[in-house]
Amino acid sequence: MTTETINVAVCGALGRMGRKVIQAILERPEMRLSGIIEGPDCRPEGQNLSAALGLKTPLGLTTDFAEGAGGADVYIDFTTVSASLASLALAVEMKLPAVIGTTGFSKADQGTLKEAGRHIPLLWAPNMSLGISALNQVVGNLAKALGSDYEVEIVELHHRHKQDAPSGTALKLLESVARARGLDPDQSLVSGRLGLVGPRREGEIGVLAGRGGDVVGDHTVYFFGPGERLELTHRAHTRDTFAQGAVRVAAWLVGRAPGFYTLEDTLGSTD
Repeated sequence: MTTETINVAVCGALGRMGRKVIQAILERPEMRLSGIIEGPDCRPEGQNLSAALGLKTPLGLTTDFAEGAGGADVYIDFTTVSASLASLALAVEMKLPAVIGTTGFSKADQGTLKEAGRHIPLLWAPNMSLGISALNQVVGNLAKALGSDYEVEIVELHHRHKQDAPSGTALKLLESVARARGLDPDQSLVSGRLGLVGPRREGEIGVLAGRGGDVVGDHTVYFFGPGERLELTHRAHTRDTFAQGAVRVAAWLVGRAPGFYTLEDTLGSTD
C-alpha cells in the first residue's frame, strides 16, 4: 500500500452500504473521499449532500462515473449487477482499480469480472467480512479432511429486503466445499426441497435461504457425520463490518498489478 493519500470514489453512495463505506473512508486518515456516484435514476445530481453523508467539505453527487471517479486511485462499488458492470467497463478504460461488493452476478457476469481483471486490479467479494473469508478457508479444509462421510448443508439468513437468494456468501461457501471435494458446485447445489424428494444423493450440498426482519447476515455450515454434527457459524452484527473490510481491501489493492483478486488473497495483510 502506498503511504500517500488514497483517493477513493464510492458507487452507490446513497445506499445502505454506500453510506457505511463513506463513513469508513472518513475515519481513515490516509484516505480521501474523492467522488460520490449514483445510478442514472437518482434525482439529486449535483446537489451538496454533505449533511446527509456527514461530509466536512462539499462534494457533489454525480451519475457520471467518469466524472465521479476521475480523480480516484480506486473505487468501491456496492450497487446492482447492471450498474456494477456498466461502471466496470468504464473503469477498465480508465485503468482504475475496482473493489466490488455487489452480489447476484451470474456465471457469465463473473466471467466478465475475471476478464476485467486482466486489465486492472479488481477485487470482488460477495462478503467483505474477514471472518467470512477465514471461514471459507476453514470450511474448505474441513470438507477435504472429513471426506464424503460428512454431508454438508449451508443455511443463510438475511433481512427481508435482500434481493438475491441464496446469498453470494452462501454460494461461495458451497464452492469452497465442492472444490475441496472435486465436485462441480452447480451440480452439487440443492436450494430447496419439497415433497417426496427421495434420499439424499451422493455429492449433494444443500444451500437454504431464510428472509425476514433486519438480519444483517448469518451463515452456518453443517457437517453431518456418523454419530456427530459439526456446525460453523458466522454472524454479522452490523454492516460496518462489510464497509471496514471494503475500505481495507481498497487500500490493499492500490498499486497492485492487474489481476482478479479475492478477499482470501488479503488475509494476513496488515494494511
